[in-house]
Amino acid sequence: MGSEAIGWFSSCVLVLTIGNQVYKQWKTGTSKGVSKWLFVGQITASTGFTIYSVMVDNWVFVVTNALMLVSALVGIVIVMKHRRAERRTPRRDMAPAGASPARA
Repeated sequence: MGSEAIGWFSSCVLVLTIGNQVYKQWKTGTSKGVSKWLFVGQITASTGFTIYSVMVDNWVFVVTNALMLVSALVGIVIVMKHRRAERRTPRRDMAPAGASPARA
């Protein structure tokens, strides 16, 4: 039972840590410095690890990797949403051709 408790505790720490990072990304409204490839890799790895964990019948890792997969899916949706919003919003520091820059 001791090893199971360590596994579940570690799973909670990992999921809360990653979940907090994704929440912070959503709450701040920016994904600057966050690569979508981080989430693509996490989705791929978490899918494989979830399948493997089911095959070896390890429920600590099934739950952990399934939750990590969900966090990666949420994370990539947030990154894509932020990137789309950035493309639609004109940059304030860019003046149209022929216009003088705004004075401070």
